[in-house]
Amino acid sequence: MKIASDASVQIPENDAFAALSYKNDTLCFEGIAIEKIAEEVGTPFYVYSQLAIEATYGRCAAAFASIKAGIFYAMKANHNQSVLRIFARNGAGVDIVSIGEALRAIAAGIPAERIIFSGAGKTADELAQAVDLGLYQINVESSNELELLNQIAISRGKKAPVAIRINPDVDAKTMSKTTTGKKGNKFGIDIDVALPVYKRAYSLPGINLVGVAVHIGSQLTSVEPFRLAYAKTVDFLKMLRSQGMSIPRLDLGGGLGIWYRDEQVEDFSAWADVVAEATQGLGVEISIAPGRALIAHAGILVSSVVHVKQGSDRRFLVLDAGMNDLARPSLYGAYHHIIPVDKPASGAPYAPVDIVGPVCESTDAFALARPMPELKDGDLVAFLSAGAYGASMSSAYNSRPLVPEVLIDNDRYAVVRPRPTVQSMIDAEPQAYWLDEDADASRLAEAV
Repeated sequence: MKIASDASVQIPENDAFAALSYKNDTLCFEGIAIEKIAEEVGTPFYVYSQLAIEATYGRCAAAFASIKAGIFYAMKANHNQSVLRIFARNGAGVDIVSIGEALRAIAAGIPAERIIFSGAGKTADELAQAVDLGLYQINVESSNELELLNQIAISRGKKAPVAIRINPDVDAKTMSKTTTGKKGNKFGIDIDVALPVYKRAYSLPGINLVGVAVHIGSQLTSVEPFRLAYAKTVDFLKMLRSQGMSIPRLDLGGGLGIWYRDEQVEDFSAWADVVAEATQGLGVEISIAPGRALIAHAGILVSSVVHVKQGSDRRFLVLDAGMNDLARPSLYGAYHHIIPVDKPASGAPYAPVDIVGPVCESTDAFALARPMPELKDGDLVAFLSAGAYGASMSSAYNSRPLVPEVLIDNDRYAVVRPRPTVQSMIDAEPQAYWLDEDADASRLAEAV
């Protein structure tokens, strides 16, 4: 069935995609032809625009400048060393969820005093390393974690800087798998039972209680849930102060969403206005932790068509990228614009296809019945808005090597995570000593 041209295969008319354009009928990123990179690197691969990263971060920093909020990039969105170095050069701190991320950030030039450690399941070893590194803040999420951290800090003769994360029971109005601020979520301490935990923290000798933390979810397209959550958080902070607790910091988390398909998304300025309104006159140090909003549009995933397969009732576009390379569609049913690298001719017919990968799972599908122009084996396509939760969530499932990452800066580019060889993957797995062939032969001889 032929259908009319569909907007989903065009570069969206959005400032976030300014670095992307068709030149001489081929897709370019900051002026560099994607085909050129594909010839050198092979597909699939991720490619990021330094110009887009810095422009987006600049908009965020400008929006929050008047309230002097500290920006701590949520690096789980994309932890590539070069990406982190760009944020470091522009003055960002980072919000981490593992000690591995802390070590990555420090290696990229972000000092320990610009790192906030979040996460619901920090181990004793991670907490010990966090104290030893001298991180800016540790966001505690349970009374058990608080007691453990206190013991660790005392054993080192230190006081750990702690903010306790509250759960304000606010619906973020996002998908259920990315909401974190409602009762029943594993994150934080329910606001109605948090006061005793704060009182306990304030009395512990190994704890320096410095803040209240909150984070209600990811991919919020409206700032209204922020407004509700921050109002509850500020009221709670005022109550703590009324009971004699000096709380100098307010960690308001992140979660601002982006435009993937047809969302009406509010911008950094709207978010900043809500923060300013909620915190007016409080006299607190404010921190925010955006992730997706800073990096998603700055990256694309490029893949090749392996086969165009005609089924009995549908047509398949089988790509060399799979769910192990971009997990979001299989995990969340997430939508990404997928556009041809070669610009379709004006008036070209479009037809629905299922866009799938090579992984041996039925969930390895990126789009169903997606209108696309006619493509053939070997053609290239690009997944837009793939800079967040793409490479950072990728795996080597099916013994498929991790996808390489490329960074573009104007007219130059570099591979910033090379594709490993299968042999290097095998070499990283030493055999159990008793499985050595010679040892097995000796044991067999003894048995005979």
